[in-house]
Amino acid sequence: MDDYLATLAVSLGLAPGEVDITALLDLARDAAHGVARPSAPLTTFLVGLAAGRAGGTRSDVATAIATAHETLETL
Repeated sequence: MDDYLATLAVSLGLAPGEVDITALLDLARDAAHGVARPSAPLTTFLVGLAAGRAGGTRSDVATAIATAHETLETL
């Protein structure tokens, strides 16, 4: 999986290791178990979209992930 994600990152114009994969996988797991399995990829997509619109920095991604976790906690 690591090789695939590094290759995909380059294909998408990102530096390998630029994204905190562990944090995204944890969020996907929490969404899948806390809401429904199909919500996992949609949650991570929305987080990526929001982070990109905010500027796309590691901090923007972390903020979007934290917001998603906060939202999951309200369910």
